[in-house]
Amino acid sequence: MRFSEYVKRIINPARDVDKTAAQNYIYSNVQFRGANVWILFFAVIIASVGLNVNSIPVIIGAMLISPLMGPIMGLGMALGINDMAFLRKSFRNLCVMTIVSIVASTLFFIVTPLSLDEPTELLARTNPTIYDVFIALFGGFAVIVEVCRKERGTAIAGAAIATALMPPLCTVGYGIANANFTYFIGALYLYFINSVFIVLATFLIVRVLKFPFVNIADPLKRKKVHHAITAFIIILIIPSIYSAIIVIQETRFNQVAKSFVAENKYLENSYINDYKAIHRAHKPSIISISIAGEKLSQADISKLNRSMSEHGLSPEQLEIQHNVIFTNNNGGAAGKQVVESLLQQNEREVQRREAEIKKLEEELKQFHNKEFPYKQIAKELLAQYPTLVSMTLARGENINATEEITFAPKQERVVAVLSFAGKIDENQLKRLKEWLAIRLDVKEIDIIVQ
Repeated sequence: MRFSEYVKRIINPARDVDKTAAQNYIYSNVQFRGANVWILFFAVIIASVGLNVNSIPVIIGAMLISPLMGPIMGLGMALGINDMAFLRKSFRNLCVMTIVSIVASTLFFIVTPLSLDEPTELLARTNPTIYDVFIALFGGFAVIVEVCRKERGTAIAGAAIATALMPPLCTVGYGIANANFTYFIGALYLYFINSVFIVLATFLIVRVLKFPFVNIADPLKRKKVHHAITAFIIILIIPSIYSAIIVIQETRFNQVAKSFVAENKYLENSYINDYKAIHRAHKPSIISISIAGEKLSQADISKLNRSMSEHGLSPEQLEIQHNVIFTNNNGGAAGKQVVESLLQQNEREVQRREAEIKKLEEELKQFHNKEFPYKQIAKELLAQYPTLVSMTLARGENINATEEITFAPKQERVVAVLSFAGKIDENQLKRLKEWLAIRLDVKEIDIIVQ
């Protein structure tokens, strides 16, 4: 067998495909009535609560139970097999489910008393990039390939989490409830990206696997449809590419800002106490630094400007905020001492905390080292003594109460409480005690048989 044929046989998905079962599965999941209505409602509430309290596990749960994937895959299937009636049905149900989700989440966010200063999970759904396109496309590939398999696994659940259809819709509701247009438009765009590229992935796999056409379309008309789909996808992608470029630029600027501050932390009679990278729309980003100590001299300002130029930034991109904690009109020596004193105090505090952490880690390590492998010992005992019913192991200190307790030497001792279904003789008990002492690496062990 040639290598190319071997590779083709490995990567060819058609061998494990059940087209009829796949179509039946998608047809059944497009419906929006009965249980699907309630499941969608529950998913909306769960996702809204998760976004409002910033809980990732709750949001993941909503993604898993959401029925939105059904009509979206139905659109891709209908386009792939040229079933216009099913296409209209899928599109109608998707629109209804989308509207219901937005209305439900909007009502939830209107009445909920919860709010966050930094809703990171909400913000994560308001700035889609080209990376979200890749996630939706390849997540869609995973879903449709999994649906077409004769034996389905867990890929559908994983793709549902990755593509995240429900959270963007709930974020749209949050934007409406709070009159936040940025949240509204960003989240709605992310939802469109996810939906369209899952449809595209489904359409492509259906065509690759050569599902049978329901209606034979006119070649010229089909070509126009393909061109229309291609143009729509390109138009949809362009904003996400622009957004990705902005994110990359901001990330690079953040790295440059961090490097700039690290190199210029300590100045003549002051130091950079804090900094912030500020990104502005349609304007260059700036580094805002907070100065502790004396007001910067002209020499310090010149040094900072030169450093900005070395990092490829202009001096206009540096904003200096003076947080003067002392002034020294007679010279810089006293000011420098104050700064050094503050830095030394901070360093001592850091060292103290590091020592405390190291001590706690050592104590935790010693505690873990003393833990018994309870399950393994129970298995070994059960293999030797089949009548064993239960086992309890405890480690403690044996104190001689006949002496003064405060001065009594501490002796570690292990107690094993065992329960057997039948009787156990003295010889067996002796062997058991010797074996446990060796197995647990202890000198003293007491066995209590219940």
